[in-house]
Amino acid sequence: MTTPYPYPVSIAPMMDWTDRHYRYFMRQLTRRTLLYTEMITTGAILHGNQARHLDFSVLEHPLALQLGGDNPEALATCASIAETWGYDEVNLNVGCPSDRVQNGNFGACLMAQPELVRDCVQAMRESTRLPITVKHRIGIDNLDSYEDMAHFVEVVAAARSAKFTVHARIAWLQGLSPKENRTVPPLRYDDIYRLKRDFPELAIELNGGVLSLEDIGKHLTQVDAVMLGRAAYQNPYLFAEVDRQIYGEVDEVPSRHDVIHAMLPYMDAMLEKGVYLSSMSRHMLQLFAGQPGAKAWKRHISENAHKTGADTRVLRDALAKVPERVQHARGSLSSNIPNSNIYSSA
Repeated sequence: MTTPYPYPVSIAPMMDWTDRHYRYFMRQLTRRTLLYTEMITTGAILHGNQARHLDFSVLEHPLALQLGGDNPEALATCASIAETWGYDEVNLNVGCPSDRVQNGNFGACLMAQPELVRDCVQAMRESTRLPITVKHRIGIDNLDSYEDMAHFVEVVAAARSAKFTVHARIAWLQGLSPKENRTVPPLRYDDIYRLKRDFPELAIELNGGVLSLEDIGKHLTQVDAVMLGRAAYQNPYLFAEVDRQIYGEVDEVPSRHDVIHAMLPYMDAMLEKGVYLSSMSRHMLQLFAGQPGAKAWKRHISENAHKTGADTRVLRDALAKVPERVQHARGSLSSNIPNSNIYSSA
């Protein structure tokens, strides 16, 4: 890699998943991984309840705001607002394939308009000191060749985007649902590796199909950063080793029980503010995935967290059903990366 990037591992923005409660939960596992909000449209920020959309805990840093939109002026205003709120980075969504997003002329369909994306990035850059990044696909529909993607990146790079996060699948905007677009088109990692070779001056992040520490290590030999999506939600404890393996941190890795105990004061405070327990506990159901007692843990929370007056006793009772033992995330990156703590000074 020739372009050091300060966040070599990130968790993807995911609608209905990466809300502030999930992000606070993940901060009990990893301090250094870059986290993202869900995608928030410019209209929601400019005309809606900004606090509801943008508020977060200081412990969530580093944190990026992902925006959806296609109007340079509106995006620029929202980027400026993001700086005021204290975000660390602003990301433009050029990858979501849903019909609703397409009808708004943003998301993946913008890959067909690289000049407009360039203008959006330029306007955002001029409105804030924050890094402006772009998340996009390998391609869309008939614009599916490597050359099409390289052209898109070359045009947008003229606005000096700080990073390109590339989902390693094309998006078929007609004929596939958003869910199918996450799994049906084949992964094309070699195209992203080639993009980094052809544009060594750009920070390139790979996204799509990354499931393990070993996967992260393999990709980091070819690109600047790796983004995990569904694996981060379905196996959150995977991130318990990321700070140590990637950044060379020496702090003790928390046990799963440690993570829950650390969450309880936060959850108590949120309950006092009127947040429902189930809105927070739903993100923790997979913490014990693959461990003895995992089914009992999930069942107790699923059956009780939604009840009127439910509080953190539900979590404490569920925790009592799981044997307390320390078991770190599997996998070491040391065999995959020549110097596994090369980012320790970032």
